[in-house]
This record gives sequence, C-alpha cells and structure tokens, in this order.
Amino acid sequence: MLPQRKWLWLIPLGLVLAVGLYFLPPIHERLAWRVDNLRTQINYYFNPPDEAVFQPSQQQVDFDSILATTRAEYMLTLTPPATGTPTPTRLGPTSTPTATSTPLPGSVNLTGFRYEHQHNRWNYCGPANFSMALNFWGWSGDRDVIGRTVMPGNTDSKGQPANTDKNVMPYELQDFISANVPGMTSVLRYGGDIDLVKRLLAAGFPVVAEKGYFEGDALGVVSWMGHYQFITGYDDAKREVTVQDTWNDGPNFRISYDEFMNGWRSFDYIFVVVYPANRDRDVMSLLGPLADEDTAARIALQRAQQESQSLTGMDRYFALFNEGTSQVALDNYADAARAYDEAFTAYAQINSAENQRPFRMMWYQTGPYFAYFYTGRYQDVIDLATTTLKPRPKPDLEESLLWRGRAYSMLGQTQLAINDYRAALKVHPNWFPAVQALQELGLKP
Repeated sequence: MLPQRKWLWLIPLGLVLAVGLYFLPPIHERLAWRVDNLRTQINYYFNPPDEAVFQPSQQQVDFDSILATTRAEYMLTLTPPATGTPTPTRLGPTSTPTATSTPLPGSVNLTGFRYEHQHNRWNYCGPANFSMALNFWGWSGDRDVIGRTVMPGNTDSKGQPANTDKNVMPYELQDFISANVPGMTSVLRYGGDIDLVKRLLAAGFPVVAEKGYFEGDALGVVSWMGHYQFITGYDDAKREVTVQDTWNDGPNFRISYDEFMNGWRSFDYIFVVVYPANRDRDVMSLLGPLADEDTAARIALQRAQQESQSLTGMDRYFALFNEGTSQVALDNYADAARAYDEAFTAYAQINSAENQRPFRMMWYQTGPYFAYFYTGRYQDVIDLATTTLKPRPKPDLEESLLWRGRAYSMLGQTQLAINDYRAALKVHPNWFPAVQALQELGLKP
C-alpha cells in the first residue's frame, strides 16, 4: 500500500494543472461554451426553471401622469443614436393609409435571397433571419456581420462561437440596419395576421416574425422558446405559409396558417418588414390601419383582450401578457402593470407537469419591467428580474440585469445597481444602456 500512497500527491497536482491549462486562452475559448452548457444542464436538473414563479407583491401606484420622462424619451436611452441613413418620415395622422383592395393571388413564393442558418452559432436566429431579409434586397453581408455588432459577447477573440448573449431584441436589429445599411429601413408593429402577411408578400415584401415554438433544450426536454422566422410565401389552397427556418426545419418550411398564428400569439403578433427607404409609402399603404403605431397597438390590445377571455392554460397566459405589451406600447403603464399581474397569476396556475411553463418569456420581452418601473414598483422589478435570472448558472440576460440595476438605483442601493450594470456589460460588451447607466453614476464602463 505504501508504494501506491506515495503517488497520491499527483492527484491534486494534476487537478491544478488541468485548471491551469483550461484557462489558457486557446483552450479556454474552445471549451468554455461546453463547460457553460454542462453547468446549465446540471443547474436545470437540480433547479427546474419552470418551477420559479414570480408573484407580484406591490400595490399598484399610477405614476403615469407625473412621470417627467416619457417613454419616447426613455427609449432613446436604450440604444445609441443611429449614424446611418435616418428612418424616413412616416405617414402622419393627416393621412389614413388603407390596404389595397386588389385581389391577391392564391399563392406567392418570393425568391432571390440567400438562405442562412444559425448552426454553429449560439442564439443566432435574429442575425440569420435579418441577414436574409437584407440580402433579399441586395445586401452583401451575412449573419456574422450582424452578429458581431448586436451580439458581441457571442464571438470570442478569434471569432469562434461563444454562448453569452441569449437573445437579440427586434429594436437592436432595426438599429443595426439604420446605422449600417445605407438606403434600407424597417418598420415594426404589433397585431399582425395572415391577411397582412399575404398582402405584403404579394407586393414583394417578405416579413420577419418573432414567435414561440417548442424545441429540445439543454436537457433534451421539449420546451417553449422564442424564434424569428423569415416568411417568404403562402398558399391559400393548402392554407400554409412558407418560412426560411434557421434552425431544425430548414429552408422553404411550410406551416399551416393556424399553427403559425398559435406560435405568433406568444409575441403579440409582432412583425418587422425590412425594405428600401424609398419604398416607405408603398409599405405604409400595405399596412393599412397598422401603418399608425398607436392604432396597431390598439388592434393588438383588442385581440389580446378577446383571446384572454376565450383561451385557457398557456395560451391564456400569452394573451394576458400581450394585453400588457400592447398597453406598454400605448404608454399606459398602470393598465399594463395590471395586465401583467394577471398574466403572472395565470402563469403560476399552469400545470408544469402537463404543460411546461414558458419560463424563457422574459428572455425575449421586457414589457413588465417598463410597466412596473414606471409605476414605481421597483421591488417588483427586482423580484421579477431575480426570478428570471435565478435558474441560470450565471447571470447572462443583460436586459434583466439592466432593469434590476435601475430599480436598485431608484431604491438607493447604488452598489447593487453598479454590480448589475457591470454584469450586463460582460454579457453584451459596450452595450449602450449599461454604459450610459454607469456614466450617469460618474463611473467608467
């Protein structure tokens, strides 16, 4: 036994050497994402994320009439000023665009774009889909050109895939276009439907929609996730739309109208049209009543209210959440907060054993943070962000970190706010909102 024992000292030495080798840049950059993925799997196994439930605790306070900063002003703090081609002037309230009454063809199949997937890239459905939307109009870039700008944390120093930033918000992709693609612009609206999609496609304008779908996660469990899809065609006879799916379903994948609408519901039927700036009037005319941003939000709100009365389970939760999202779009923060309160109550009632809760919802949509923050419910902002971040092995959702930091700051907990702002910048390097938040505290990023 003694000869064997004398070699035992090699075990701790081997561990130290292994750790040291792991942190060498060439090795760390290749293995870090695998280690993070393993940590996520272990953490999810012992702390199932769908069991984390946020429960609003604060009384509703209506600060809408006394807030000095309007949402329009505040949104300017979310993104840096665009330096590229300015967004063209929209048709104002003196003009009421109406959708064309020309009969639509029974089917449309747009071509002329370069299909791109998101394989070997983490969370790249946004860059890949918007790259297709741009190259349809002749842009020569690709998913990585977009990704390096909007998701800098998802590429290491050698350009290899990393797994840091979990999502790209639509406004970030719009800002990329405005600042980096001269002559191109985009429009985002809530309240889309199949008829609108058909009208746009028939006129030669493909559509990017953000929707929910079910896919295997890190544990191999099929669960709800958010996903962009580039819509390029439809067929009335088969009642299907054609999408260019960047993940498992691939190019020219067909989805029934009903199935597509069911998935689209979880994002309040949001859509983005990317197009040349000189075609602005054409697009606004095709949008009809949705050309006006407030009208689109009201149409989405009415649909959400109707669906929240008729649907059950997860779909009712989505409808209630959409009520809040549409109210935020209308600057009605008190009404939005009440709708979100009801949505989170409905979320807690979903039987996760039978229908897994969509725990990733706050990865993609931040309306509740706006609603609670602007009604003075700072502790609810903190609690919601903490509930969202807690299942993760490390805090890696920059929007949740930013809003929690803002709420901490409002409550006078400045150091906690600073910690969250800096954590957000680790996820998304040089992210303007977090940089600005630190600068407002007299600190460097």
